Amino acid sequence: MAEIHPTAIIDSTAELAEDVKIGPYCVVGPHVKLGKGCVLHSHVVLEGPSTFGEGNEFFPFAVIGLKSQDLKYRGEPTFLEVGDYNVFRENCNINRSTSPETKTIIGSHNHFLINSHCGHECVVGNHCILSGYAGVAGHCHIGDWAIVSGFAALHQFVRVGEHSMVGGCARVSQDVPPFMIVEGSPAAVRAVNSIGMQRRGFSDEDVRAIKFAYRKLFLQKGCNVQEAVQTILQDEKYGKNARVEQLLRFLRESERGYTH
Repeated sequence: MAEIHPTAIIDSTAELAEDVKIGPYCVVGPHVKLGKGCVLHSHVVLEGPSTFGEGNEFFPFAVIGLKSQDLKYRGEPTFLEVGDYNVFRENCNINRSTSPETKTIIGSHNHFLINSHCGHECVVGNHCILSGYAGVAGHCHIGDWAIVSGFAALHQFVRVGEHSMVGGCARVSQDVPPFMIVEGSPAAVRAVNSIGMQRRGFSDEDVRAIKFAYRKLFLQKGCNVQEAVQTILQDEKYGKNARVEQLLRFLRESERGYTH
């Protein structure tokens, strides 16, 4: 049976798994669905339509699933979908989508630290970290294992590639290539996230291949992007490396342009 503190307010349309724990002064609004093992410590506000998978943990004053802050929103039902085993720390804020045809989507095993924010229609992968006060505007996509450091700000529609890191206080207005570290205002590529890759179990060969591509794409002066890409693809040792192909595919698909 769910453990619900007597001061908590639970809407009659909310669906709670049997072992959910809801602490003092929490509010679970209409059409919220909470999976097994979810814990709301205290003063948490959840609104819907929103679905949360198993094992999600909400700390005091997290506000998740409220209506979009987009001025185009007109009050129609919109959606938030959250996976499993995410941690939402104090004052974290995530909004539902603006359009009924889309969703704000959060994957699994993510950490949203104090005062971090994800806007409408954001898509966050798995094992990501948004550090304290990180601000992610609407329609952004954040790939698996990415880290957005404290006070960083992402412009609308920015994509952050897998296994990348956005440095503290960075101002990001273009896509962040996978496997890279970007920082600054405006953000620029500073290095390969080699330590992150090693921690994730990438081989030394993959790390060397990404470093090779990094040198050609971001450090070589007097060479345009097309020439750099051709040089990479023609390299016998690294041109067919799967991680390099992943990096180049991300750059080809960029619509906003990518951080250099």
